[in-house]
Amino acid sequence: MPAATPRSAAAGWFGFFADERWIRRYCLGVAAVKHNSPGARAQTACGVLAGPLFVGAFTAIGAKRAGYDWRAHAVSSLACGREGWLQRANFVLTGVLYSCAARGIARCPRQGTGPRLIPALLGAAGAGLIGSGIFVTDPVGGFPPAAPGENGSSQGTDAAASPSLEGSLHNLCAIPIFAGIPVAGLASALAAARRKDYGWACYSAVSSLSMAGNFLLFGAAFGERVPRLLRKGGIFQRMSIAAGFGWLSALSLRCLSCASRP
Repeated sequence: MPAATPRSAAAGWFGFFADERWIRRYCLGVAAVKHNSPGARAQTACGVLAGPLFVGAFTAIGAKRAGYDWRAHAVSSLACGREGWLQRANFVLTGVLYSCAARGIARCPRQGTGPRLIPALLGAAGAGLIGSGIFVTDPVGGFPPAAPGENGSSQGTDAAASPSLEGSLHNLCAIPIFAGIPVAGLASALAAARRKDYGWACYSAVSSLSMAGNFLLFGAAFGERVPRLLRKGGIFQRMSIAAGFGWLSALSLRCLSCASRP
């Protein structure tokens, strides 16, 4: 067998390094190594825990608040009043956890997350949750109960007619949560469908549509536009949160699983 000449050896090495498949494998391998670092995995794990902790906390807080009906009242209403600091802390802590998860998911290989838009939207949702804890909602749906004012008139139930600046900022902070997460889910569904990962694509699409649809029903119930939905707004909001935050937990688990593959 003739010995390889320097020119043929150089051409062989050049062809190996110029091979697009090798470059793709190398880049994905580097991303996986970065995501396999303990810090990145811990950040991604925050996304697994954030949703269950948030739901568990507001469920426990609501069970202890006098006059609070989870079927009729919004989660944000728990932040009102003297005892509202617990729910405000719940908002902020969950927002911090999702902000950490966004950094970890951004370092995950793209076959686990989809477009880089997704961790950006997750980070925005985290910021929205932190803002929701800083800016307290106006009383809505009859909670907290109206308190008598100095002149004997009731206060606390007309916030929907004349929203305060703080209440308006709270509503603004909800946009990256209840709009951003469904958009992220649909983006992930489209990316998964292109890879023929139809199971994840269907789950992501259904979760996104469920979160958005239930949030619209929640708005209709509190806007009193549909009489049949009165006193049911809390149910729709919780279904919306469960769909969206559950998908974020599944996405984080998917990223951890993807990074752990050899």
